[in-house]
Amino acid sequence: MSGRWATSCLVAAAATFILLPSALRTAKAAGDRALGEYLSSECVTCHQLSGRYQGIPPIVGWPEPSFIEIMNEYRDKRRSNPVMQTIAGKFSNDEVAALAAYFGSVKPKN
Repeated sequence: MSGRWATSCLVAAAATFILLPSALRTAKAAGDRALGEYLSSECVTCHQLSGRYQGIPPIVGWPEPSFIEIMNEYRDKRRSNPVMQTIAGKFSNDEVAALAAYFGSVKPKN
């Protein structure tokens, strides 16, 4: 019975890997710009890639340590913003590092 269970787990893991988008399969995670760009779609719904400020702070060009620190403050609810607390809470440490690498590499277009 344990052999069948192990085989089932292996098949499930392989299927999950195959179904993942290629950007996630090939990403190194922590600090990976490609993964950060892939994950950034929810962020850029509100934060403009241009770097312009129109009521929502720009996040492009931020130093990676600052980005990570601020996201952790939202996750730990030390910064008050229910929307950002929810969004930041979705990401793992590696994903936050990837977002930091991506947004840190984007230059404001002001």
